[in-house]
Amino acid sequence: MEHGGAGERRSVMVNGYDGDPGPGMPEETRSLIERRSRVLGAPYRLFYRDPVHVIGGSRAHLFGPSGEDYLDAYNNVPAVGHGNPRVADAVARQAAALNTHTRYVTSGLVEYAERLTAKFPAPLEQAIFACSGSEAVDLAVRIARRATGGDGIIVTRNAYHGTTAAAAELSPSLGPGNAIPSRVAVIDVPDPVRGPGGAAAADACAAAVREAIAGFAARGIGFAGMIVDSVLSSDGVLLDPAGFLARAAEVVRAAGGVYIADEVQPGFGRTGAWWGFARHGSIESPFVPDLVVLGKPMGNGIPISAVVGPSALFDGFGAEVRYFNTFGGNPVSVAAASAVLDEIEDRDLVSSAARVGGALLAGIRSLAADAARGGGSARIADARGAGMFLGVEFVDPDSGVEPDAAAALAVVNGLRERRILVSASGMHENVLKIRPPLVFDDADAERFLDGFAAVLRELG
Repeated sequence: MEHGGAGERRSVMVNGYDGDPGPGMPEETRSLIERRSRVLGAPYRLFYRDPVHVIGGSRAHLFGPSGEDYLDAYNNVPAVGHGNPRVADAVARQAAALNTHTRYVTSGLVEYAERLTAKFPAPLEQAIFACSGSEAVDLAVRIARRATGGDGIIVTRNAYHGTTAAAAELSPSLGPGNAIPSRVAVIDVPDPVRGPGGAAAADACAAAVREAIAGFAARGIGFAGMIVDSVLSSDGVLLDPAGFLARAAEVVRAAGGVYIADEVQPGFGRTGAWWGFARHGSIESPFVPDLVVLGKPMGNGIPISAVVGPSALFDGFGAEVRYFNTFGGNPVSVAAASAVLDEIEDRDLVSSAARVGGALLAGIRSLAADAARGGGSARIADARGAGMFLGVEFVDPDSGVEPDAAAALAVVNGLRERRILVSASGMHENVLKIRPPLVFDDADAERFLDGFAAVLRELG
């Protein structure tokens, strides 16, 4: 464990455009990138060695200006598909009727909150709405700090939780220029390739949390809690088969802290279950966080987010803190979010994510085994995932354990050349992050596997 820093942190996005347009870039795209750079500046970055220019989308596909068809295996925001007609219609109808703040009585907000909280186990029974995941993380941390009287928050080594000042403090993955203060402790999580597994992994994680809490006490900082992305996406897509996060939560609660599940990425059916945190428990002993943060896919691209929690925490916060978010839970955003729930339920997209994602993972593992037998230059040490959230970890073929970011990046750009979109993740950015919309179907999975096989062959 350490505080005030996060080991090796990169300032450059590895899967990023380096500014060289290359000879094959269309003039329209090159000109648009130049204009973008002038008016938006350095903070705005583009994916891929050859950036993707899009003008439309449908289901799990994005379309370029000349009709190019890109298979989107990365964007979790349009969970129920790009250009979803049901969401678009709901937004248009509500925008034409009413859009205002939440200090008036409106039926849509109440009905949506009832439907949303019904998806959670007790005592997670109330919701507070905001506009972005970052805002929701900020709010959840404020609630935890008020409830405990402490400031200290534990995060994972390469966590990403948002871009507000408070959320950025909790996001070591933002790079070395993003200061991690002493009231934030950074811990390692089990490594499925290089570290111990099973019970030893859970023991190590619990010990790291205890050490972090002791470190806060030594520095005179009260302990507030821990926030973890339920699939540890930025840490390399780790889906907690050993239950180490449940063990960590036990330690957090025993010390009087609040455990916050960041479901911005894994929520709304992505892992083949409604919520990613469900994977950390069992039927006999279900795991229930103290607070849950929601965002991104909630409105299929229309800004809406939420903190879901028990009335005991919300009542205490509301009694002492005046909280208001002008656009949080506005009628148009709620209409979009309600349409997303309709789509997920009516089309059984949670089960579909589990089935198609399982087939996709099995196919990737089969191709990885074929590549290993062929002695290729790119070695896949592990392919893991659940539902529509998969990670494929590349290591140096000689050592068998050293991270190989170059191989992962080569695969990312090799797939992009075949108009299949993914990215890379993890502390060493050697893990493919495959995270398609929930509407990704069997034909999409087949196209992905064909392209992935071709790229592996190319790499030799």
